[in-house]
Amino acid sequence: MKKIIISALLLSGVLGYSQNKNAFGEKEHVFTKQDSLFGSNTKYRDFWDVKKYDIEAEPNFAQKSVKGSNRISFSITKDVNNPIFQIDIQQPMKVSNVMSDFEITSQKRDGNFLFVQSKGSFKKGDDHFISMDFEGNPVVAKRAPWDGGWVFTKDASGKPWMTTATEGIGTSVWLPIKDYWGDEPDNGVTFTVISPKDLTGVSNGRLIEQRTENGKNVSVWEVKNPINDYSITPYVGNYVHFGDSFDGEKGKLSLDYYVIKENLDKAKKQFEQVKPMLKAFEHWFGPYPFYEDGYKLVETPHLGMEHQSAVAYGNKYQNGYLGRDLSGTGVGLKFDFIIIHESGHEWFANNITAQDTADMWVHESFTCYSETLYSDFIFGKEDGNKYLIGQRHNIQNDEPIIPAYGVRAHGSGDMYYKGASMLHTIRQVINDDEKFRQILRGLGKEFYHQTVTGKQVQDYINQKSGIDFSTVFSQYLTTTNIPKLEYKQDGKKLSFRWVNTVKDFKLPVRLKNSKIVITPSEEWKTVKLKDKNPVEWDANYYIDYTLIQ
Repeated sequence: MKKIIISALLLSGVLGYSQNKNAFGEKEHVFTKQDSLFGSNTKYRDFWDVKKYDIEAEPNFAQKSVKGSNRISFSITKDVNNPIFQIDIQQPMKVSNVMSDFEITSQKRDGNFLFVQSKGSFKKGDDHFISMDFEGNPVVAKRAPWDGGWVFTKDASGKPWMTTATEGIGTSVWLPIKDYWGDEPDNGVTFTVISPKDLTGVSNGRLIEQRTENGKNVSVWEVKNPINDYSITPYVGNYVHFGDSFDGEKGKLSLDYYVIKENLDKAKKQFEQVKPMLKAFEHWFGPYPFYEDGYKLVETPHLGMEHQSAVAYGNKYQNGYLGRDLSGTGVGLKFDFIIIHESGHEWFANNITAQDTADMWVHESFTCYSETLYSDFIFGKEDGNKYLIGQRHNIQNDEPIIPAYGVRAHGSGDMYYKGASMLHTIRQVINDDEKFRQILRGLGKEFYHQTVTGKQVQDYINQKSGIDFSTVFSQYLTTTNIPKLEYKQDGKKLSFRWVNTVKDFKLPVRLKNSKIVITPSEEWKTVKLKDKNPVEWDANYYIDYTLIQ
């Protein structure tokens, strides 16, 4: 059961690299040229900055296909001559009618990439566009959202229901795009969804136009803010809409819900959790990052995804994770896991986006911890701590959370629970919840609508806390070892040391219900206690406490 739960949370759908084992039984990844082209800021990508995507898409349920177009508007970031542009589009999808406002001398398809050779001098600050049509039968997800791709299914009434889930596999699985996390379209997206006349098309942002054309429904959606590529998605189904609003820190936030028609009554009841959730997250993280685009939940046939301003919801209108409590404490059954977790990603993944999938812990560690912070705010700190500690039975310590950079690699699923426990441990060391809250809110301000490296986030926490957590991040993110605190007690004399840690590991530890803080090192140290009672350790630190007799 434990393995089932873990796999259900790995929204990774790794593309393009294989796994072997070395003589020690440790996993080794063998990367290819295609991995580097997919995962790094190549010489074919690093001279242009995407400003906007204008997308049109029409899925065909019977054929399990999709066709449409994408106009990519961009600015040149450095002077170049006769550059080659890399457009990502995965097999077996096809592109045609490639056009631009500059001269194209040739086009070459290499696996999952289209290389467009241009002619002429491009100056820094120049604005250009490339547009193209696409069509084909994209990869169909076998078990969305974990393996990634398109979903073609039917709702309970037998009507077609279609969408995508592409975080791991990449949006280029169906759409020609600059599929690089480090470059979001600064001016957002316009997405035209074409659907059968008896179905509704939904996408990110706000609905700006609805019309009927050639016997089909045409829905035009606009995103004004930068958006990470894997968030860009269409939904097509037998949807009905209802709305509400939330009085938040930046004013009135529109709330829109698109659900399958027969689930309307259940949705109205279950989605009452949205407003308390928004209040809790605005308290901890600052204002919802996309007031201009609104907040939206869209029912999906798969479990869920953090699609920006159009959060995918498929938890079947029940609390917990499909009715289960992932913490095993009872706290997890007090709220709808998908509403809370996927909405938490609006702050961490969508507002603050990792430039490289190797730093996906920035998305998942903070968002997994958002469940604890939500519980803390709504149900009290005791429940929050209980929920966090209860989740630890899901930690595998199988491989490091941070894998190789530049190859679209994904680290261990421990980026969820272990990453959350790391943040909770840091919170204990800071020992000032208001200061900790301001650090979280400060992250949202400092990196507002930006792509970041994991190091930038680490450095910010170190700076604002006034504590160097560098070895703490290294321990939990780059090794599979839990810090082990060995200790001996002889009456009032307490001796202790670190083992199983990175070099010069620094993590002050506060004794439970005490003001005594110890600063262990790799060498034995000793402190004097007030009495001879057996020492009690605080379980809120993610540490292996080992008594040496």
